[in-house]
Amino acid sequence: MKINKLFLFAVGFTMLFASCRNVQEIAYIHDAQRDSAFALKGQFSAGIQANDLLSIYVESETPEATIQFNQETNKIVVSPSGAVMNPGHSVVSGYLVNHDGDIIFPVLGKIHVLGLTHNELASLIEKRLVSEGHITDPVVTVKLMNFRVCVLGDVMRPGQLVVSGERLTIFEALSMVGDLTIYGQRQNVTIIREENGLRTIGELDLTSQSVFDSPYYYLHQNDVIYVEPNMRKKRNAERDPMILTYISSAVSIVSVLSSVFYYYILSTYYLNR
Repeated sequence: MKINKLFLFAVGFTMLFASCRNVQEIAYIHDAQRDSAFALKGQFSAGIQANDLLSIYVESETPEATIQFNQETNKIVVSPSGAVMNPGHSVVSGYLVNHDGDIIFPVLGKIHVLGLTHNELASLIEKRLVSEGHITDPVVTVKLMNFRVCVLGDVMRPGQLVVSGERLTIFEALSMVGDLTIYGQRQNVTIIREENGLRTIGELDLTSQSVFDSPYYYLHQNDVIYVEPNMRKKRNAERDPMILTYISSAVSIVSVLSSVFYYYILSTYYLNR
């Protein structure tokens, strides 16, 4: 009786431990203290990059002075794929940052914008408009129009996300693709980032509160997110995908042969009576 109780206790403890472990493997930031507050450390923008599509709008108390800076003819038109098109083919227009980090702005000409924040570029344009005598009281607004990231791997709906604005966290991006599947590894989500001619590969542990301190928590323009499958799915992938078909066919054949043999034995028995 004592042995049986010990056995049942051991089995129950093992199942409880395995259950807790599985919950920790799939639960997000399970080690974070609830009802706690801490300062934000991440930076959600690395500044303007090549191939960014910028919206730049100039305002003033004298609207007629801003017309030449806001006309659609001063802008290029870009398709969702990033290709430059004729104005009649798309409604997405803006200033595309070339590979040298420059844009061509009306009247002011070429402006080097690479690495500037949107506020810094707006301030730069405002100062030039005033110093060169074009507008006395300009207010310039700069926005990113083509902030996009790509999500691959074990998520519900992998694909490319195009976001308005420039602030996007890893959790927001994953929610937009329907979250990870049950097979997606949450401890080592890979982020591939290309900025200023450098490619970096980072890793995020979505189950730990340390994710908030990572430079990859806030996604940057053109980041690629890859969610790796867990070991269970990897093992399933190594098996022959036709194995279930083979087993089903073999069972069917054995069943037919058994039926034939059974009827043969039964008919022989009645014929010999």
